[in-house]
Amino acid sequence: MSVDTLTDTSTAVNMSCVKLIQTIDAECCPQLLAEPLGTDDAKRLAAALRVLADPARLRLLSLLGAHPNGEACVCDLTGPIGLSQPTVSHHLKVLTDAGLVGREQRGRWAYFWVNPEPLELLRGALAAPIGGAGPVA
Repeated sequence: MSVDTLTDTSTAVNMSCVKLIQTIDAECCPQLLAEPLGTDDAKRLAAALRVLADPARLRLLSLLGAHPNGEACVCDLTGPIGLSQPTVSHHLKVLTDAGLVGREQRGRWAYFWVNPEPLELLRGALAAPIGGAGPVA
């Protein structure tokens, strides 16, 4: 019996479709309205915003932020969000990899909470500069 294996070329082609999650940090989030963005800055900021550009991930952030304990287990989130445990876990992994959510393993369960610093970086990137010129009346 023969077993098919992927060649290096095939693997490279397949891996080129995988997108890395943008970590949301000071480097990713230049202030949008302070000066024109360069190509690289625009790509990094767009990648960071793509992490949030999903209704399920926005809802998960909202649920975590509003949770009475400030943290929740996946089992606490599947019912309110109406998605399966694997799907919720996937979205939480994306948020965790981006730095928006913290994670701690406690026995069999993983608990998650919102990290406010990356959200503040995104807010700052989208805020109008203080004392910046507005529209001319």
